[in-house]
Amino acid sequence: MEKASVSSLVRTKSEQLVEAVAAAYKSPPKNEVSGGVSEGSGNLSRKSSKRLMMAASPGRGGAGGRNTHIRKSRSAQMKFDLDDVCSGAALSRASSASLGLSFSFTGFTLPPDEIADSKPFSDDDIPEDLEAGTRKPKFQTEPTLPIYLKFTDVTYKVIIKGMTSTEEKDILNGITGSVDPGQVLALMGPSGSGKTTLLNLLGGRIIQPTVGGSITYNDQPYSKSLKSRIGFVTQDDVLFPHLTVKETITYAALLRLPKTLTKEQKEKRATDVIYELGLERCQDTMIGGSFVRGVSGGERKRVCIGNEIIINPSVLFLDEATSGLDSTTALRIVQMLQDIAEAGKTVVTTIHQPSSRLFHKFDKLILLGKGSLLYFGQASEAMSYFSSIGCNPLIAMNPAEFLLDLANGNINDVSVPSELEDKVQTEDSDTETRNGKPSPKNVHEYLVGAYETRVAEKEKKKLMVPIPLDEEVKLKVSSPKRQWGASWWEQYTILFCRGIKERRHDYFSWLRITQVLSTAIILGLLWWQSDSSSPKGLQDQVINQTTIRSLGYMNNQSKNSEELKPLFKLQAGLLFFIAVFWGFFPVFTAIFTFPQERAMLNKERAADMYRLSAYFLARTTSDLPLDLILPVLFLVVVYFMAGLKMSAGPFFLSLLTVFLCIAAAQGLGLAIGATLMDLKKATTLASVTVMTFMLAGGYFVKKVPIFVAWIRYMSFNYHTYKLLLKVQYEHMLPPIRGLRIGNGLMEVSALVAMAFGYRLLAYISLRKMKRNCGV
Repeated sequence: MEKASVSSLVRTKSEQLVEAVAAAYKSPPKNEVSGGVSEGSGNLSRKSSKRLMMAASPGRGGAGGRNTHIRKSRSAQMKFDLDDVCSGAALSRASSASLGLSFSFTGFTLPPDEIADSKPFSDDDIPEDLEAGTRKPKFQTEPTLPIYLKFTDVTYKVIIKGMTSTEEKDILNGITGSVDPGQVLALMGPSGSGKTTLLNLLGGRIIQPTVGGSITYNDQPYSKSLKSRIGFVTQDDVLFPHLTVKETITYAALLRLPKTLTKEQKEKRATDVIYELGLERCQDTMIGGSFVRGVSGGERKRVCIGNEIIINPSVLFLDEATSGLDSTTALRIVQMLQDIAEAGKTVVTTIHQPSSRLFHKFDKLILLGKGSLLYFGQASEAMSYFSSIGCNPLIAMNPAEFLLDLANGNINDVSVPSELEDKVQTEDSDTETRNGKPSPKNVHEYLVGAYETRVAEKEKKKLMVPIPLDEEVKLKVSSPKRQWGASWWEQYTILFCRGIKERRHDYFSWLRITQVLSTAIILGLLWWQSDSSSPKGLQDQVINQTTIRSLGYMNNQSKNSEELKPLFKLQAGLLFFIAVFWGFFPVFTAIFTFPQERAMLNKERAADMYRLSAYFLARTTSDLPLDLILPVLFLVVVYFMAGLKMSAGPFFLSLLTVFLCIAAAQGLGLAIGATLMDLKKATTLASVTVMTFMLAGGYFVKKVPIFVAWIRYMSFNYHTYKLLLKVQYEHMLPPIRGLRIGNGLMEVSALVAMAFGYRLLAYISLRKMKRNCGV
């Protein structure tokens, strides 16, 4: 009798909470306040009262009591007195989440009677004392917009193009389901069953003509404004390895939180998220990666979740959040998802092979097999359903293992339904059965047919029931306008600072510094004090008449041969190597920029964290300061060891020339990398391109054919070499038909045009990649 009373109480409160959710978005009178909530706390405003009601999951109570059975096992463990619950005397402290994780994702506390009915409480896990007047600070300041997710007959096909024909392959076949605020929906199935594809479709990550069916959010279709209300945690932990945990979450807060918050408020919210996720002990530790030691796998996953919950999302999607984690860490992650849902969120996650403890924490379950729906309904009723169609485990086993075996068509240790047994007897046993048992194909067809005949129509009728929200609240998800968390300039400055912090470790690694300085020292020793003003210093025979002719310094060899004799002995070999080295080096560094960050760019752009133009400009400009430090060290060593022109003017002009060469070469690398997005192809193309530029410039070929001579004007090596010769030996160059050598304006203009032109090509390539990805 007592259980019935508790269940009735929960059902009644759930109905009230759903109505309160809808009322939370209606503007109340400014001076209207609600009654007292607890002793010593005084009167709360209506806004605070609405937050309290919002935090108690409308969906977990069941939007009419549909999910009360999920909490019965918890309520039985508490052994509380109903009279104490009603009076509130039993609650002197607020219960925290199990495993030491406390959550308040909407910024409010659950009402005391709802806490007692949803969680057991433990004094060891209590982070706050209401009677003592201490309260853990809450980081969310606004209620979450409740989103009811429904999807009906979702299909998806991919087109496989062959050499002579095109084939369509079905990935998903008529998937139907729903999930309400306050619920955790688990997508289960064997590898290749379509779990990730379905999750991407529900999260708006795949928008293609081959998608069929209906997906609605509060009965509205997907719109770009939903990006600010959806959190999406990918299967792979896409994070910058050299940023710390605190830096990673702080940058996400600065970019994604609304403009109405100040920088200090955003940083405070990031700190609160770190403490809510239990990451305070590792907040100053680098994330780490393949070659960098960092945080553990569970901490890395929680950082990914923190990047998404920082925006207080209405819907949270997670792709295999527990894969690769031990059972304890996986349980902690799932408990975290449960607490997020209890704060009024809609949570959808794919999960590969959960333990029995994890399985019982899910509210709803979708079981997929070969892209078809095998079960949708309450997770706690899954075993009962399969028992009703004749599939029972013959031994005690994890329910998740049992369901995955059925989805794979494996019925070892599973009772065979009579319909399948009859089919085995009537069909050819050699081709259709294995050891007298149905084949996986037959099992799959039976399960699909059983669901369609017994459950499918009933679930579709449930989806026709209107959600308990006003039209005004429903339309909040259909705004076509994007909501940026920061202005263009703020996005640029944040990304600029993030880029420098992330890449300074690569640019100033001991390997790179050793490479540059050792090359500079070797060059300095080879050209040690080779003063070109003395006869001894003019022994370098690198430059010859062919090079002089290619640079435009000799039009008539017979007339100018006597005047050009000193030029034949210039130390131009050193200058030529400088031009080549700082042409190749930046190209092959910049090639890796966009291919390596492609996953991060796709992830952040899909969440509307920043504009592509802000990212591109910040990415390219943040590289320049780092790219120009090592050339300064290089040139200081080489210039004075080799004894080049000892005056300030030529030194800084040589330095400026090298800077222009680096900017142009870096632009070429960015353009090649962004266009191909494949490191092997990009490296091959870059090698061929740079070698062609160098060879066609006329340095090694006596006579360049006229139909390829134009290529040298596109070569940054050619223009850099010509400028370096002018800076060092302008006083030694002879007049040509009475005219002096030009002022180098053409060469400078060519290098500047290359620096901007190649970058423009890279940006256009990124825009094209964005459109193809549907971001």
